[in-house]
Amino acid sequence: MTVNELLRSDLQRLGTLVPEGSRVLDLGCGDGALMAHLRDERGCVVRGLEIDGNRVAGAVARGLSVVQADLDHGLATFPDDSFDVAVLAQTLQVVRSPALVLREMLRVADRAIVSFPNFGHWRVRAHLAFRGRMPVSRSIPYTWHETPNIHHTTVADFRDFVAEEGGVLLEEIPLITSVDGAIRRASVAPNLRADLAIAIVGRGD
Repeated sequence: MTVNELLRSDLQRLGTLVPEGSRVLDLGCGDGALMAHLRDERGCVVRGLEIDGNRVAGAVARGLSVVQADLDHGLATFPDDSFDVAVLAQTLQVVRSPALVLREMLRVADRAIVSFPNFGHWRVRAHLAFRGRMPVSRSIPYTWHETPNIHHTTVADFRDFVAEEGGVLLEEIPLITSVDGAIRRASVAPNLRADLAIAIVGRGD
């Protein structure tokens, strides 16, 4: 299998948004699958942060530079403008201080690329409205008592969040995930139809 075949569809899409040869910081990098893809397929210089020691070990085994650290403590070990791009893939909703994390991303990098599950998706709304229960789906795969998600956001909420934190939403990519894991862009009513979103955020004036 190639790296692309092993990489989740959403991470492949996110990877195309990172300019070739960029200096990239991957926050909550897991076992380093995205980092390895960016290094091997796009010629990026990559570093990662991950809180889980086992995942750090997995990333290091790929020959990647990964530090075990808690994002909620900030990125004080990195100077301003250390990177071209900071990536946060489906991790924003699990940190305790999303605002701190976003501000730190834009301090250490010129651009932030953030992906997150959209809790405004129509299936989430329908599940609550008609079944009266918290949904479990491909993009939200945990029961309520097992979920690491502590901040449930929507595409619309994220737009407001970026503006409130002084950032600029440069591009919003709402995505629909099919049963086989393939993704396509939701061009109409994204807050209702997209189950996942990727956003490129820049610094404000």
